[in-house]
Amino acid sequence: MNRTIATCLGAGLLLLAGASRAGAADLPKLQFSHGDWEIACDNTRTCRAAGYYIGRTGDDDSEPEPLAVSVLLTRKAGPNAPVQGEVQFGTYLDDETAKSLPKTLAPTMKINGKAYGKLMVPEEDWTVDLSPAQTAALLGALARVSKIEWTDGPRTWRLSDAGATAVLLKMDEFQGRIGTPGAVMRKGTKPESSVLPALPEPVVVVAALDDRAVSLPKERLAALRTALQVDEETCTETTDSEGKPGEITVNRLSGGKLLASMPCWRAAYNEGYAYWVINANPPYAPQLVTSAGSDYQGGTIGGSHKGRGLGDCWSFEAWTWDGRRFVQTGEGDTGDCRMVAPGGAWSLPVLVATVRTAGEKAQP
Repeated sequence: MNRTIATCLGAGLLLLAGASRAGAADLPKLQFSHGDWEIACDNTRTCRAAGYYIGRTGDDDSEPEPLAVSVLLTRKAGPNAPVQGEVQFGTYLDDETAKSLPKTLAPTMKINGKAYGKLMVPEEDWTVDLSPAQTAALLGALARVSKIEWTDGPRTWRLSDAGATAVLLKMDEFQGRIGTPGAVMRKGTKPESSVLPALPEPVVVVAALDDRAVSLPKERLAALRTALQVDEETCTETTDSEGKPGEITVNRLSGGKLLASMPCWRAAYNEGYAYWVINANPPYAPQLVTSAGSDYQGGTIGGSHKGRGLGDCWSFEAWTWDGRRFVQTGEGDTGDCRMVAPGGAWSLPVLVATVRTAGEKAQP
C-alpha cells in the first residue's frame, strides 16, 4: 500500500498485525492510494476519498512550501447517493504566513481559470463544505487533467489531480456503480437499482460492568505474569526504563472476567500495551485482545498511534466489551502525513460501529 502513513509508522507498529480483529476480517472494506489521492471505504460501504495539494518539485530547499489544502469526497452506498465535498485549508503555517492571513478566509474556487464561487471558511477549523454545484464541478475536473485551485488574490491553494481517477474508479467499483448513470468515472445505462445497497452499521452494547482497577496480591500477580506467557512475537519490550518487569494492570469486566494489561512495545514516538481477557481466579486462561492498545475506559480499549513524530497523521482502533468478548468497533486513520492539520486532516475509517451502553435507547 503506497501510503505515507504506512511507510512512516515506527517499527513497533508491526505488532499491529497480531491484533485481534474480532470478526472484522470478513466485513467489506477498502484502503487504496495513488499519487496524491487515497480512499478508505468502511463496512457500511461508505467511501471517503481524500486528495492533497501539489507539493514541491525537485530538491531545491529555497523553493517555498506550498499552502496546504486537502479535499474530502464522501459517498454513502446505495442508488442515487450524492457525493459530498469538503475542503480543509492547512493550519501548519510559518509565522510570516500566519501573520499575513486574514481572520476569515474567503477564497474563490477556480477550475482551469473559471470561477465557481467563494468559500467562507470558518476561523476555528478552516474546513468548509462545498456546494453541490462546486462538488459536481470538482468531480468533472478530476476525471481529466485540470488546474484546481482556491485563491484570495495574494494566496493560492492548489489541489493535485494526480491519482484521482484511479481512486474514484475504486470508489465506483467498491459501491457497484460502474456502468450506471451515477458512476463518477465510468458512467453507463445500467439501472441505479443495480448499485450495491448500504449495509447497516453494527451495534455493540457495552455490558453493565464495574471497571474499577483490581489490586491483586503479589503472589497472584506473579502467577498471572507466568500465565500470560508473553513472547517476542507478542511483545518486544515488557520492561520499564530500569529493566524491571512492566506493571500489570487489572480491571473488572463482567461474567467472572477481568482485563489484564501490560506494556508491550516501544518505538521512536509510539508505545503499545497488550490486553488480555482472563478468568477472575486461576486458571487465568488469558485470551489476547490486542497488542496495540493505548488506553482502556468504560468497556472500550482504544489504540491510537502517530504515523510520524510530527503528529500530523494517526492510526486508530477500538475494541468494546459486549459481556462475552471484546468486539472490534473501530479502525482507520487520519489520512496522509501531509502537514495539513495537527492530529491529521480527516477521519478515514474502514470499520465503524455504534457503541451503546446497556439500557441506552437507540437513536431514531
